[in-house]
Amino acid sequence: MSDVELVLRSTRVVTPEGTRAASVAVAAGRIAAVLPHGAEPPAGTPLVELGDDVLLPGLVDTHVHINDPGRAEWEGFRSATRAAAAGGVTTLVDMPLNSIPPTTTTRALETKRAVARERAHVDVGFWGGAIPGNLADLAPLHEAGVFGFKCFLLHSGVDEFPRLDPAGLAAALGEIAGFGGLLIVHAEDPRLIADAPAATGPRYVDFLASRPRDAENRAIAGLVELARSLDARVHILHLSSAEALPLIAAARREGVRVTVETCPHFLTLTAEEVPDGATEFKCCPPIREAANQDALWQGLYDGTIDCVVSDHSPCTADLKTGDFGGAWGGIASLQLGLSAVWTEARRRGRTLEEVARWMATAPAELVGLRAKGAIEAGRDADFAVLAPDETFTVDPAVLHHRNPVTAYAGRTLHGVVRSTWLRGRRIADHGDVPPKPLGRLLERRP
Repeated sequence: MSDVELVLRSTRVVTPEGTRAASVAVAAGRIAAVLPHGAEPPAGTPLVELGDDVLLPGLVDTHVHINDPGRAEWEGFRSATRAAAAGGVTTLVDMPLNSIPPTTTTRALETKRAVARERAHVDVGFWGGAIPGNLADLAPLHEAGVFGFKCFLLHSGVDEFPRLDPAGLAAALGEIAGFGGLLIVHAEDPRLIADAPAATGPRYVDFLASRPRDAENRAIAGLVELARSLDARVHILHLSSAEALPLIAAARREGVRVTVETCPHFLTLTAEEVPDGATEFKCCPPIREAANQDALWQGLYDGTIDCVVSDHSPCTADLKTGDFGGAWGGIASLQLGLSAVWTEARRRGRTLEEVARWMATAPAELVGLRAKGAIEAGRDADFAVLAPDETFTVDPAVLHHRNPVTAYAGRTLHGVVRSTWLRGRRIADHGDVPPKPLGRLLERRP
């Protein structure tokens, strides 16, 4: 233990074996050992006493739209990663669209990496994109280190990232399966969406009717069938419709390689409470009713849903008009996800051990980041320190997000993030983030 550089001590350390009082020793940016609480640090080693605050693994958020370059006025790497750090997130994976260019070629990937390299306050990896016409780009992107490929089955919201039709989906998934990659899918059926009543005006009930849950259910059923036939690995993004859970569970029992995520807003917000005209709540697929939310929580408890990630998809305030038909669809929550999920999990009698599994361990496993997601020897010394019983009221103006727009405005949440640590270095302290970025760019490893 002579090389230990730092020890963090808490009466509540969340480890894969459970929560216990412990001292966590850090050396060269890694966790050297998880020791008994009273273990004496080596002479001269700094000791950080956390008292009863909970030491969690740093969160891993694999669904973040940073939009930089090209739409950095919506969100950029500097602001997004500051928000992540302030919210206990130490690793994120950036989505391939809403930036210009989208990450659909190796050249575009290098453009994005060049922008992110000196601005990242947390570790950052990248998804590639699967769109019409870039089949030949998929293998080179895989070799260049993207963690997988995202596609849409309907219009993505931006013209430079077109959807895959059924033939294009089959071709892309076949190609990706051939080199052992992962396809992540925005699964809504475009025909059912087109046949639904169009959303115009301020009423949330009209917007909800325009994105029927059967559009998700049918798209997921088709995706599962295709994954089964190709023996391919697929991941369902931002599950909103709990009706799809039995299908997913059955497919997994049959050996289909399908995983699924949901998001804080689906677990904490309900359709019944969305005010008319409040398009800060608009996302696609949409926030659904309370009974659906209960079923999503059950899917988490029983393991059908693997992980909880933000789908942070911000925009400038002017794009959140009062018309649900025309407003941008996306919820800004990167800094608030841990507190929002813990608030509802706590109310439902769940534990911080479960939250850590859903928001750190499982997302890290999804993308193969073996050094992330848990407090155990050999992993990166990435931590979030949480005061779980303290509350705060969300003021959008003090968030690090580029634009002060969030569906959580005015809500009182449990769980104050005291500090965040990346490879043993403090990158956020009571919401303050030092100016020097310490994050690294990550690549998929075989």
